[in-house]
Amino acid sequence: MINMELHPEGVVIPVRVSAAASRDRVLGEHAGALKLSVSAAPEKGKANKAVCALVAKTLGVASSRVSIVAGETSRDKKVLVRGADVETVRKALLP
Repeated sequence: MINMELHPEGVVIPVRVSAAASRDRVLGEHAGALKLSVSAAPEKGKANKAVCALVAKTLGVASSRVSIVAGETSRDKKVLVRGADVETVRKALLP
């Protein structure tokens, strides 16, 4: 199960990212985090932007509501989804 945290602005999702993959996709859960692969390279914030875009697309929210709040230079990140609740996010990410 993904260990999401409540935040005053929404929900924080722990994410494990594989950058420079063949395509952008949600791979499931790994060690309490959401596992994602993105095709963008991990340079100059490209992979971070791709992570935010993938999470936003998967949840059906505007990409402006999704941001990385920890781990910008790491494979393990924390992504904030503003205006979301834990149950809605859980259902959308892992149906």
